[in-house]
Amino acid sequence: MNASNNDSQLAWILAGPKAGDNAQLRTLAGALNELGDWIIDEKPLAFQRYELLLHLFSRPTLAGLDKPSRTGLRPPWPDLLLTAGRRNELVARWIKNRSGGHTRLVHVGRPWSRPDRFDLVVSTPQYALAPSANVLINPLPLHQQDRGKLSNATACWATRLDHLPTPRVALLLGGNSGPFVFTSAAADRLAQQLNTFVGSLNGSLLVTTSPRTPGDFACRLEQGIDVPFFSYQWNPNAEANPYWAFLALADRIVVTEESISMITEALATGKPTYLASVAPAASRPWWLRPDSYRWKPLTHRLAMAFAPARFYRDVGRIHAELVGDGRAAWLGEGHPSTRHAEDSSLSATASRIQALMSESVGRRDKARSRL
Repeated sequence: MNASNNDSQLAWILAGPKAGDNAQLRTLAGALNELGDWIIDEKPLAFQRYELLLHLFSRPTLAGLDKPSRTGLRPPWPDLLLTAGRRNELVARWIKNRSGGHTRLVHVGRPWSRPDRFDLVVSTPQYALAPSANVLINPLPLHQQDRGKLSNATACWATRLDHLPTPRVALLLGGNSGPFVFTSAAADRLAQQLNTFVGSLNGSLLVTTSPRTPGDFACRLEQGIDVPFFSYQWNPNAEANPYWAFLALADRIVVTEESISMITEALATGKPTYLASVAPAASRPWWLRPDSYRWKPLTHRLAMAFAPARFYRDVGRIHAELVGDGRAAWLGEGHPSTRHAEDSSLSATASRIQALMSESVGRRDKARSRL
């Protein structure tokens, strides 16, 4: 049984374990609601530890889900399924099969399955996806600035930061990811760059870590900072996280290079945005650097060398575009443009999906007329 009536269409969001993926899907669903009459239903998914093994066979299945998650996936099947991340893919394809092909699959990010198994793949230049009619490449991940969230966060934190001199520079710290390793040496270099940059402004620094930030990196960085600063250590149980307040209250924003999602959120404020490198300063070959043999950078290098092309990821492509057109600058290497065109990726993506759904309805109505 499929969901269908003349007035509205049903869309499911498959909400997996990654907050960044889920945020993009919710943002996209909100944009779709502005274009048409949609019923949005979010399906939270929790996975078994062995779910990665199922991808070796690439067969649509719910076997990787826990029992409550499987129970929540039942008819009426949606007209549209929004999904992101590797873990969700086999589930999404299972739903499409159960719907008899009725459900349209839109995958955001990098697909592990072949792209032709989705009706639309929405991705970014960091992934080497081959050009195709069902692949849409946006310059940055989907994002929409929530002015209300920024305003509420500002009200909560403004008085706590009043003692810090202006201009204020927000530092958004990511963490170990793929080839990027947050070492003590990287912390020392970043602290020196920040001291020079913020010191030249006679300003202050607003530092926030994230779930991926190594604790020893954050401590080393703080020890090296000699300008006025406030530092927040990420805590999943904290009642008030200043991340959005920092975006609202800062005059300039610095983001570590590996976090494309935080770079996107910084750019959305319209404030000057700088990229902070954590790459080794030395020019030694990678095999002579001890950090290259940590699990994440080593497996990333092996995947880039031997995995299918669709697994390729190079965030440097996004960096190059942002710096090339003046939307961002490397910390210590000049300044970004203060004005740049607003990113229209979200509205363009929503329009593309709306057109896809209209085509599906047209084909279905035509088929019915032949009966």
